[in-house]
Amino acid sequence: MPRVTFVLLTGATRGIGQAAAVAIAAQGAELAIVGRDPERVASVAGEARAADGGSPVHEYTADLSLMSDVRRLASEVSEQHGRIDVLANNAGAMFSSRKVTSEGLERTFALNHMAPFLLTSLLLERLRGGRVVTTSSDAHTGGHLDLTDLQSERSYSAFRVYGTSKLCNIMFTRELARREPEIHANCFHPGVVRTGFGKNEGGLWKIATTIGGPFFRSPERGARSLVWLALSGEAAALTGEYVVDEKVKSPSGQARDETLARALWEQSEQIASLAAPAA
Repeated sequence: MPRVTFVLLTGATRGIGQAAAVAIAAQGAELAIVGRDPERVASVAGEARAADGGSPVHEYTADLSLMSDVRRLASEVSEQHGRIDVLANNAGAMFSSRKVTSEGLERTFALNHMAPFLLTSLLLERLRGGRVVTTSSDAHTGGHLDLTDLQSERSYSAFRVYGTSKLCNIMFTRELARREPEIHANCFHPGVVRTGFGKNEGGLWKIATTIGGPFFRSPERGARSLVWLALSGEAAALTGEYVVDEKVKSPSGQARDETLARALWEQSEQIASLAAPAA
């Protein structure tokens, strides 16, 4: 009897993540969902179990904007699961104003880039031979990575900072694929999806999402590439790719800058205190 695929999915309690959780469970994969609100985690876990794929659904609670929570999550998952077939880094947000976490990191950078970078790094041994899927966005074309200002201290624009974090997702994916050939790492653009994303921030983004909502994609359509990259045989050989609507696309020029990607990785290691100590 073939072994059941085990999927760890972050950002699983709303929108794309919630739709992906149900779809993944329905295909019979063993699923571990991660969210910040334990009540919503329990609710989505119930939906996933009701999809009746027949495999267990596990629940984890963590605020992934905090690296301490990322470390705790990685430790708990490692203790309870000897192997992870798929890590889906889906948690993310856009914030209208610049604020730092209690650990001193700008929120967008912490949640959208550092959390997937650190979680993946901590789980590498469990992921050998598996897949890492990271939710990026076409918004990356509006971002610009400045290694001297990763925390957006000099200036802050919500759309630009969000776009830069999605640019980081692509660079992280490509560099992970280069460094870890045993892991199939890919990222994707879900389209503009009809979810609660950004509405809690108010302002122009809330107005835009309210007016444009009827024309946006459903969460189920937005989640399709995530599920495809995570489970399909067709996607099994892909690595280091950026996917739109289940097709490989070329991201922006800066996203393909290998030198910049390596430098981002090295700085991310230092920020996460993962760099090897000096001799």
